[in-house]
Amino acid sequence: MQIRLEHLTKTYLAGEEKIEAVKDNSLIIPENKIFGIIGKSGAGKSSLVRLISLLEAPDSGAVYYDDRRVDNLPRPALIEQRRKIGMIFQNFNLFSSRTAGKNVAYPLEICGMDKGEIDSRVKEMLSLVGLEDREDAPISTLSGGQKQRVAIARALAAKPDVLFCDEATSALDPQTTRSILALIREIQAKMKLTVVMITHQMEVVRDACSQLAVIDGGGVVEQGSVEDIFTYPKSAVTKEFLSNISPAEDGMGAGNGSSSSFVRWSSEGGKYILHFTGGSTGEPVLSRLSRIADVEFNIRAAGVQHIPTGQGCDIGTMLIDIKGGKEETEKALAFLKDNAVIVEKNEESGEEK
Repeated sequence: MQIRLEHLTKTYLAGEEKIEAVKDNSLIIPENKIFGIIGKSGAGKSSLVRLISLLEAPDSGAVYYDDRRVDNLPRPALIEQRRKIGMIFQNFNLFSSRTAGKNVAYPLEICGMDKGEIDSRVKEMLSLVGLEDREDAPISTLSGGQKQRVAIARALAAKPDVLFCDEATSALDPQTTRSILALIREIQAKMKLTVVMITHQMEVVRDACSQLAVIDGGGVVEQGSVEDIFTYPKSAVTKEFLSNISPAEDGMGAGNGSSSSFVRWSSEGGKYILHFTGGSTGEPVLSRLSRIADVEFNIRAAGVQHIPTGQGCDIGTMLIDIKGGKEETEKALAFLKDNAVIVEKNEESGEEK
């Protein structure tokens, strides 16, 4: 199911102050993809998702599921539409008084499904998330990762058209986070679901999503494929997110089993940012360049990010200074661009030293 947002706006009152949490947002979330919505705390991402998931109505604008407008449905139709939406949360939101199986059964009981069908569906869902042997387990006996798996099974039990994951991995350790993201990718591919992941973690976007939107100050400041945004971020907030990714420390490794990180060993310089994608990540481009241009390089930082979604790709990033005459520097930059290296001037580098 495709989701289309047209000029959504939402304002809340905090005492006498008006807070415009969602500002004229237009966005297309493609069907059968994992779409990320990322932003800092207070950026407006949770408010936006409440509008997309029909938990609240916008002050203005419209929400379409495929070609059907759904934000203005009469209450009975709205309730019916909400039943086709699955949601999982940071804190699991499970019933501690129910077993794992009974938690999964809950939305089916509300729908009035026959008990025999419920039992069959519960077993199917628990098997899907790898907990077929934990149906009768009290929630208190489950680990954090197992609780999130139960929450995923419950969210999928009623066969939703779309699954919303609101900071679903924020309470989990890195290893468990990787397993949950792998599970969500597997389920999305198997069930052909539209999945919307709300997060403040760029690592989650990198390891799970194929497309994303960056939210800041209540508005969408950037959107596109994960590969494009990681390769050539445009907004200041996106660049900040990417600069703070630390896969080697948080354990969010590459999908091919290798670790990846961005290491800066000099706080000075770094006038140019080079982005290597596809075949250029493994080519000795700088070595070749040194033979055709009379320039010197000073590498200030470097790293590789692996994007496991889609066909999978590696994106290399390097901060460098180029020292040489104007003509030779221009020749060097032209050579890089001709060899599929994206060159960006680093506005925050200051003067080379």
